[in-house]
Parts: sequence; structure tokens; C-alpha cells
Amino acid sequence: MGVIRVVVEAMKYGYSAEDPNWSNLGQGQPEVGELPGAPPRWDRVTIPLGDHAYGPVEGLPELREAVATHYNRLYRRGMKSQYAVENVVIAPGGRTMLTRAAAALGDVRLGYFIPDYTAYEDLLSAFRRFSPRLVANTTDGLFGFAPGALAARIQSEKLGALLLSNPCNPTGRTIRGNELAAWVALARRQSCTLLLDEFYSHYIYESRPGDDAEVADHPVSAAAYVEDVNKDPVILFDGLTKNYRYPGWRIGWAVGPAEAVRSMTAAGSFVDGGPPRPMQRAAIEVLATSRADQETDTVRRVFTKKRNVTVAALREMGIPCPREPEGTFYAFGSIKDLSPPLNDGVAFLHAALEHRVLTVPGEYFDVNPHRQRTGPSPLAPFVRFSFGPPMENLKRGLSRLADMIRAAGN
Repeated sequence: MGVIRVVVEAMKYGYSAEDPNWSNLGQGQPEVGELPGAPPRWDRVTIPLGDHAYGPVEGLPELREAVATHYNRLYRRGMKSQYAVENVVIAPGGRTMLTRAAAALGDVRLGYFIPDYTAYEDLLSAFRRFSPRLVANTTDGLFGFAPGALAARIQSEKLGALLLSNPCNPTGRTIRGNELAAWVALARRQSCTLLLDEFYSHYIYESRPGDDAEVADHPVSAAAYVEDVNKDPVILFDGLTKNYRYPGWRIGWAVGPAEAVRSMTAAGSFVDGGPPRPMQRAAIEVLATSRADQETDTVRRVFTKKRNVTVAALREMGIPCPREPEGTFYAFGSIKDLSPPLNDGVAFLHAALEHRVLTVPGEYFDVNPHRQRTGPSPLAPFVRFSFGPPMENLKRGLSRLADMIRAAGN
């Protein structure tokens, strides 16, 4: 995984996560402390005697019901088909949940995109039962792919599933509104399973032209466009890690057709054995309506400010974002116009580490299972910058990068 490689390199320069003199603009972790206007951080867990025992592999029924209610409330009001307990499976973290899904997929041609989440490469390389197919190299700077072109690729490649993050890690590109509805309709029509990583679905910023107020003002999920929760081939992944800022709790989930949930549960019996009971109990409280909505509203307000600071600072450095982030807490900046060697993401990483700042080279998001493609990565002149850290630490890191770039004669 690309981020792990970054942290390993940073440790060679003396990096420690506890050292306030470092600015981690690389790792995909939101600030986990108190935010003005947010609910108090959860600080204790009561453990009933029975929760010292193994829990069900699919997760506690109470939490599964809470997740289903959460989706129905946010995305499916007034719709006939509603998510229920049997449509939800809980796992110890997002990567574990994705691994369960991969183990349950079977023999299928699975389409993927670049740039996308670094862990997908490991996932696509580890499971030999399915065949990964690159659907689109969206490295033109806009990072978009039209549903019409997607339909042709599904047919020509005989794809049985598609895997992508939405909002996209690393670009912040967000498929929503009518466009997202078209993706879901296409999956339904082509019987192509849509595997959507929605871990950043609450980090949604201002609307774009053509978006309606409801889309712009709420979290984004394909759940809003599913017709029949047990028939439409749409599986959604999320958890407490990003949207609720509890990455250390390791609580993730998948929402989809009951048959798919049963398959992922069966896979979980040997992949991970199930999530811890105590953290699931706490997760139920985190998803309580008033608390969840308060957290979401605060996150959007706080991170919008940090996004604007980051994008403006990068632009001043000569690092524009070809597509300014519409979601996530990342900015994917182009360094192609910087003087060598800073116009290469890996060189930029090492130079930034000299200034106690972590960044992630764009080429780490060049998902390339089994190293099928050779030659230089088209993402080499990009860098992902995280605005996950607290504002003061973020500004300090951006200031150091600006000093580094000026010193290099840019």
C-alpha cells in the first residue's frame, strides 16, 4: 500500500505520529479530536459480561439494524424497498470488508479505474479467482468517465463487477445526482455488480452546476438510486473510519442484497472471524440520528474551510488541482510545472520529508494488479495532499512546502 510506504520512508527521517513538529499531509486519517459544534468524542466503552465472548461473524443484529435505519433515513425515504438487517454485514474495518467482498465474488472479470485507492492493487492482486480489467485511465486531469462509455466497456470486456471509490480517493472527484443514478441504472441493466467504496460520502462540498439542493446538502450514496435493495447489484462500503472520525475503532460495513450479505458473512468466517462486540455497541450510539447529523454537519463545515485553505495554498505554490476536490479530504495537485526534481511525485515526497511533511506520490494511486502495465506512470507528476490534520498543523505543513519550493527556485 502506498501510504504505508510513505510512513516507512518518513520513519527513516525521524517521523513519529506523536511528534507535533511533523505535518502528516499524507496519511488518510481525519483529525480525531474535538471539533467546535460536533458531538463530544466518545471516551468510554462499557463491556457487558456477554461481550467478552465471540460475536456473530455478520455483526451484532442491533448494529446491523442501526446501519439499515441510517441508510433508509438518509437516502430512501418514501421508497417502497427498504434496507433491513439482512442487507447489512459488519466487519473489523474497511479493508477487511473489501477483502470479504473479494473472497465472496468468485470467478468474475472485475473492472477498476485509475487513479484510485492504493489498497485496491493489493486486493486485485491477491485474489486469483477474478480477473482485473482496467476500465479507464482517467489521467487527463478531470478524472471523469461517462456512463455511456462505461456501458460499452462493460460489454466489450464482459465485466461482471466494477470497483471504485466515490468520492474518489485521491482526486476528490464525486459522482452524484443524475450521473450517479445513471451508474446504478447501468449496473442494473447490465447485471454488473457495482462495488462502491463510500467511506468519504459525508465529505461533500459545494454543489456543481446542475446539482439540485438535496444532492448538494446531504451525504452522497448510490443507495438513493437503488430500486430494489435485494435485486439491484449494488454493494456499498462504509464505516466509522472517515465519516465519523473513529478510525481506531475498526468498524466497517457493507450494505447490499441479502444474498450478497450472506456470501460476505460466509467469507468472514475465515477472513477475520467477526468484529469486536464492545466497539459495535458504541457504534450504535454514534449512529443515533441527532448525534450522526450533528457530526456530519460539523465535518462538512470544518473540512470545507480546510479544503479552501489547501487548494489556495497549493495554487500559490504552482501546484494547481486540475479538479478541485468535491469530496474526501484530499487535494490531488499537479507538480508538472515545478522545476526538477520536484516535478516527480517520489522526489517530491523525499524533499518534503526533509521539511518534516508527509505527502503521497500520485503514482502510488496507479492501480496496476500483477504489474500488468510497464513504463513510467502517467500519475508521476501528481501528489496527493491530505487536509485531514487540524488546521494549524495543516497550515504549518503547507507553509513548509511553500518554503521548500521557493528554495528550489520555483
